[in-house]
Amino acid sequence: MAVFCCSFIPSCTGGAFGVLCGGERPRPLFWAFALVGAALVCAFALSTGRGGASVSDAWMMAAVMVCGLGYAEGARLSRRLGGWQVICWALLIAMPVMLPLAWMTIPSSLSGIGSGAWIGLGYVSLFSMLIGFVFWYRGLALGGTASIGQLQLLQPLLGFGLAASLLHEPIGWPLLLTTGGILLCVAGARRFA
Repeated sequence: MAVFCCSFIPSCTGGAFGVLCGGERPRPLFWAFALVGAALVCAFALSTGRGGASVSDAWMMAAVMVCGLGYAEGARLSRRLGGWQVICWALLIAMPVMLPLAWMTIPSSLSGIGSGAWIGLGYVSLFSMLIGFVFWYRGLALGGTASIGQLQLLQPLLGFGLAASLLHEPIGWPLLLTTGGILLCVAGARRFA
């Protein structure tokens, strides 16, 4: 459940933090579309999930809410500093916390880690956490945190599309109907942001 809800929390909290931190003023119809889109994602997650929410789901949701604040602040700072400066400073500021955590969780031997894992780590580090955020913060700064943040509602559905095409996962009508509804909500929210 948390995987799906992680897409809607930044879209909603990003909009709320965009209002609080960035001075954005989306119209009431924006909030209606945003909430309906979020409800569609959560309803789909709950209908296909296995079991109820857990403590780890709550921690995940709290972390994602903090990300909504980070997106809004990153967008606000990107208007003055630029996207690449903001993410570089964020990573530099996080380093004193992240290095000890990485050291504490390092495996006793690195010999069992294959090349695919190292390539994956390099990809996530370079593209997802650095280069990707340069463009993400720039997009948030130009288009507004509330409006652009709505695109995150599509993340889990795009993930399912990739899983279907690359891993041959089955896609049923509930997913297709949910995707259509979410696309309409994202378009409506962006129009009225």
